[in-house]
Order: sequence, then structure tokens, then C-alpha cells
Amino acid sequence: MLVQFAKVARAMGNPHRLNLLELLAQGERSVEALAEAAGLSVANASQHLQVLRRNGLAVSRKRGLHVYYRLSGHEVPILLAALRRTAERHVEEIGRLVHGYFQARDALEPLSRDDLVGRLKEGSVTLLDVRPPEEFAAGHLPGAVNIPLKDLKRRLDELPAGTDIVAYCRGPYCVLAYEAVATLRACGRRARRMEDGFPEWRLAGLPVESAGGA
Repeated sequence: MLVQFAKVARAMGNPHRLNLLELLAQGERSVEALAEAAGLSVANASQHLQVLRRNGLAVSRKRGLHVYYRLSGHEVPILLAALRRTAERHVEEIGRLVHGYFQARDALEPLSRDDLVGRLKEGSVTLLDVRPPEEFAAGHLPGAVNIPLKDLKRRLDELPAGTDIVAYCRGPYCVLAYEAVATLRACGRRARRMEDGFPEWRLAGLPVESAGGA
């Protein structure tokens, strides 16, 4: 039994595979799309994805000439979150990096999921999803506006003036929301980021929407 557990741990013991798991937490994607998002060749991405599949972390299906991957279950993002928390708390170097690179970039407290749910019920915030369009289409927070970070300055007028904007992206280590908040504040908008990302929101059992409906 412990040997099998060790195989799963070894499958996660690669930064490229961890990145692919984070990308898969956004939704199902083709090998080609995952390779592009991860900055890998298709062949290299395919090899890493096969390792994840063989060790029970991902599943695949074929449609035409393309192979699509998704996470094998909700336990995988839970495992990723536990890995992050353990490393932050018990690996001194990682703790310093998290504080120096992430926490120091946000002068205001991030908005927790519970607080955001309350603000959404009040209708007092505009949700901004700064992930790529294909990730937004696979799943997003209800009512969110999708403006990828690279287009934010150009499309700023699409966000209602005078409202608080809450930006979110792939997860707690995704820099897109941090950069979006910095851009919005520089343009005179009131902005904060959601404490976590889309996978954590979905994992908490909160409602999501997709291109095909809720």
C-alpha cells in the first residue's frame, strides 16, 4: 500500500506536472492547449500528462485527433492545497517567498470567499475573471466579467465605474489577480482580489457557470 502511495507522491514531484495539475483544476483541456499554457512542447506535456494519468491524478479521453485531460476527482485539488499549506508553514524558504512575492504585493487584505458571497448577495461588487477565455468558458463565478490581464487597460470601460471590483484567477499563487488589482488601482478604480481562485471556489461547493450554462 505504501509503495502505491509513494508512486502518487513521485508523480507530483515535478514542477511541470504540478503546473499541469493547476491548469487542469481550471477545467478539461486538450494536450495542445495544456502544452501552450504550460510553456512545454506537445510531446513533453503529453509525457507528463501520461504520468499523471497512470498514477490516478488525471483521466483522459479522445475526441477526433485530440486527447483531452481532466483531473480524476475533487481530491486532487484538495491534495494540491494541502501541499501548498504544508510547504508554506514548514519550509522556511517557501514561507519567505510567499510573504515577499505575494503578500507584499497586496496592500489591502484580500477578500475571503465568505465575504465575497455576502458582497455578491448585496450586489455591491463587480467580479473580474482575468484568466484566459478558454478557462473562463470551462467554468467561472456567476456573473463574472472575463477580461484577460493583457487586455485590461484597453477594455477598462467594460467595468462599471464607481463599483468595487474583485479580481480572481487560477488560485492563491496565480499572479494574474495581483497584477490586475495593481492595474485597476493605478487607473483610479477600487479593487481587491479574491483570497483564493476559481478551483477553491468550486471545491467549496459554491455555484459556478460555464459557457454551456450553470
